[in-house]
Amino acid sequence: MTSEKFRIRLEPQGAIFDCAPDQPLLLAALAAGIALPWSCRNGTCRTCISLLVDGRVEHRIPWPGLSAEEKAQGLILPCVAEPRSDLMLRRA
Repeated sequence: MTSEKFRIRLEPQGAIFDCAPDQPLLLAALAAGIALPWSCRNGTCRTCISLLVDGRVEHRIPWPGLSAEEKAQGLILPCVAEPRSDLMLRRA
């Protein structure tokens, strides 16, 4: 198990939290006391949809509830997205 953590910045609030590379962004935010909207936590309801402004993530499931166009626009689902670098997110 690695102790590596990435720094996540949530705009426009400016909230900052750390997230391990094997942890979904939503769970890390909630653990840090940052309230993000969520419902299903499995990538289908889209309640948590956010824009990846900067950085890189991988989704835990091969095809989360996003269209190819939404992925191309940088939209992610934090409930099933894990960081691969420091990130900046904006609520969509």
